[in-house]
Amino acid sequence: MMASSYNAKEEDGHHSGASSHGGAGAAKSKKPDNTAFKQQRLPAWQPILTAGTVLPAFFVIGLIFIPIGIGLFVSSNNIKEFESNVFMYYGLSNFYQNHRRYVKSRDDSQLNGDRSALTSPSKECEPYRTSEGLPIAPCGAIANSLFNDTLELYHIDSNGTRNAIPLVKKGIAWWTDKHVKFRNPGGNNNLTVAFQGTNKPVNWRKPVYELDPSDPENNGFINEDFIVWMRTAALPTFRKLYRIIQKKSSTTPTLPSGKYILDVTYNYPVLSFDGRKRMILSTISWMGGKNPFLGIAYITVGSICFFLGVVLLIIHHKYDTRNNSADIPN
Repeated sequence: MMASSYNAKEEDGHHSGASSHGGAGAAKSKKPDNTAFKQQRLPAWQPILTAGTVLPAFFVIGLIFIPIGIGLFVSSNNIKEFESNVFMYYGLSNFYQNHRRYVKSRDDSQLNGDRSALTSPSKECEPYRTSEGLPIAPCGAIANSLFNDTLELYHIDSNGTRNAIPLVKKGIAWWTDKHVKFRNPGGNNNLTVAFQGTNKPVNWRKPVYELDPSDPENNGFINEDFIVWMRTAALPTFRKLYRIIQKKSSTTPTLPSGKYILDVTYNYPVLSFDGRKRMILSTISWMGGKNPFLGIAYITVGSICFFLGVVLLIIHHKYDTRNNSADIPN
């Protein structure tokens, strides 16, 4: 009887509500559907954190991370030999390639050789989308700010003669970027015709098809200096690979001892953003170039975890002893 009266009341309530709002079709309810998801009846699992599970985890992380960090740090600091290939980098400081608007200011379809994107670039490239009524190729702020200084290295021998160090410009970009992500429209033949009807970026001195006219395999969108620049850096102080100084033989050092001259053709202004430029010579190890940050990060995280493990172990031992003693009856 109680169930019947409840159903009757509920039914009467629906009818009265419907009539007061102008009919049954106008009645609405904010009650969630009777489903496991909306009624929060889905099965769930919640770990119970105890000293027996948390403390070993801290110690294990500490014991694993600290040796890895020490190995990475020592390996990074040992990159001082000049027996293997030497890599020449250019570095910039106070240049924020990680800015959200800057990172989005490009057209990947255009860079992949899409002709429709070549003539009608993405709106993400604004304000470097068109110039003088023509579409810009390559468009966007990243391409417009391409680093264009020229670096030349010379060795002064014992006789005072100035000898140019051969700098290899190919092989500095990632293979996937060079052969997958960046393609010239219509292939690498007659780029002047392929880029006809487009304009160069505002800050460039020459169009994209003249970046390396002597080598069709390194010209246009697949120019490796351009590709390296388009892979944006995560921090405002960064370095990018510029050239490779290849090892000559097992008996001849890659860079012989003596004096060196760096000849810089200054094209890239940095005073406007209070930046600085630098050149770095480095070899690489199994973990890449010199970068102590990764090793320091592992050591720091491992040390913090190990320290917290010791502190929590002491606290657990102290209070666990008190609780056990309090449970003992008099």
